[in-house]
Amino acid sequence: MPVNIGATLNHISRESSDIRRLADFYKEIFGFEEIEAPNFGEFKVIWLNLPGAFALHLIERNPGTKLPEGPYSTTSPTADPSHLPR
Repeated sequence: MPVNIGATLNHISRESSDIRRLADFYKEIFGFEEIEAPNFGEFKVIWLNLPGAFALHLIERNPGTKLPEGPYSTTSPTADPSHLPR
C-alpha cells in the first residue's frame, strides 16, 4: 500500500485515570520524553514526545464520566458525547 508523501502524525491523545503511571510506562518501555504541557486547571495532562516520531497527550480521566475505561471494559457501548468535554 503506498504511503501518502507529506502526510504526518502530529499527536495522539489518551485518557486515563492514572496519567502518571501511564506516562512512566511509555517513557520506560518506548523511550518517550516528557515535555512541557499547558495548565488546563481543572484536570491534569502530561505531554510526551517520541523524538523523530510523534507526541502523546495523556489527559486525566473525568471521574464523573459514564464511559468505559477501554473498549473491553463494558458489555455495551456508551455513546454520549456529553461525557467527552476534554
